Amino acid sequence: MSHKIVLDHGAGGGMSRELISGTIARILGDTYLGELEDSTLVDVPAGRLAITTDSFVIDPIFFSNGDIGKIAVAGTVNDLAVSGARPLYLTLAMIVEEGFLVDDLERIVQSIADTARAAGVHIVAGDTKVVRRGEVDQIFLNTTGVGVLERKPLSSRAPRPGDQVIVSGYLGDHSIHILSVREGLGFESRVKSDCAVLSAPIAALLDACGEGVRCIRDITRGGLGTVLNEFAEASGSGIDLIASALPIRPETAMAADMLGVDVMYLANEGNLCIVTAPEAAPAALEVLRAFPETAHAAIVGTVHGDGTEVSMLDDDGHKTRVDLLYGAQLPRLC
Repeated sequence: MSHKIVLDHGAGGGMSRELISGTIARILGDTYLGELEDSTLVDVPAGRLAITTDSFVIDPIFFSNGDIGKIAVAGTVNDLAVSGARPLYLTLAMIVEEGFLVDDLERIVQSIADTARAAGVHIVAGDTKVVRRGEVDQIFLNTTGVGVLERKPLSSRAPRPGDQVIVSGYLGDHSIHILSVREGLGFESRVKSDCAVLSAPIAALLDACGEGVRCIRDITRGGLGTVLNEFAEASGSGIDLIASALPIRPETAMAADMLGVDVMYLANEGNLCIVTAPEAAPAALEVLRAFPETAHAAIVGTVHGDGTEVSMLDDDGHKTRVDLLYGAQLPRLC
């Protein structure tokens, strides 16, 4: 095979089959259940299904603690898990630029296989397209996830006054790492991406706390500020945050200050915002802190019934509004 992807790899003939069977399917190994047919038949436990889809375009495609392949699997698995579903299956579609290095493609596919295996999901179908130079930025991925609901689904409408707001890890690390690598800011060795599959801590949390968990959302584009405003709007309840309780690395805060951006709107790829009943919050923290991916979980705020505003209380007792992010404060990350 050529050391670079060429247009003939996407022509549907022998070179396409060589790329798909000899490289992609081979590396995916036992995580791939497809048989190179137009569709794959799978068994699904009786009950309700959760289905999600997402596309991934990130620069750089390789970074500390991850790459575009890991993000594609982790992001889709997390989207299923936060709804209360048990992730089962993924589809995988790739759009690859002519000239892309085969070694890099193999590295990405290996990361997809490793992450899928760790998450306990199988890839059941896929598609690969090759386009001319400049029509995509190296490689774009799309994944669709299917999970089964074996418990009551979680909903953003569920928070009620008195509930506690929990964040499972440091805010903004993924954004700062990616921007530092891209722009040469020098923070990338001290602030790593938090990219991680979170289905295991979510499942343990739901097992331990049951309906004491009102809702969960992974904090991706738009950051914590966006997630909380969506919770407030959906539930008809306001949220008060305590600034000093927010888990933020000093290096992340310093980099955000240099860039003139607000950590509240920075993206993460392995961080959860969780709302629990007040009596469930201590048990939720205990469960989360037992997992390395969520070891820095902290209670950061409280839901209240006085309007739908999200506010931040600083150390001096001043309260400021946390608005919904409108537009983008950063170059697009993923």
